[in-house]
Amino acid sequence: MSCPRTSVCLTPLPANQASRTPRILLGGQHQPTLLRHLDGFSRRKGQARAFLIQFAETFALLDQYAADRFDLAVIQAPAADQAAEVIGHLTRIARQGLITRA
Repeated sequence: MSCPRTSVCLTPLPANQASRTPRILLGGQHQPTLLRHLDGFSRRKGQARAFLIQFAETFALLDQYAADRFDLAVIQAPAADQAAEVIGHLTRIARQGLITRA
């Protein structure tokens, strides 16, 4: 059984943040798959850029992050009973977010 392919269309980071290195949170246990969602994101507008990437294997750690801590969060889809809590944290801690099946 194959998982549906995720279509990702991320908007560019605002100009006032362009001068700094974007902070990215990858949440889930399958980190190589989560990293693949970033492919091409660093080369927008013809400029290569570095990222500050932080991994979180469990969703229990999301409540410790401050609001707007990350420019982007890529989160592995949570179980149905955890979805509301994880989405709440995701919208609080990240300016942009993506929930994916890994």
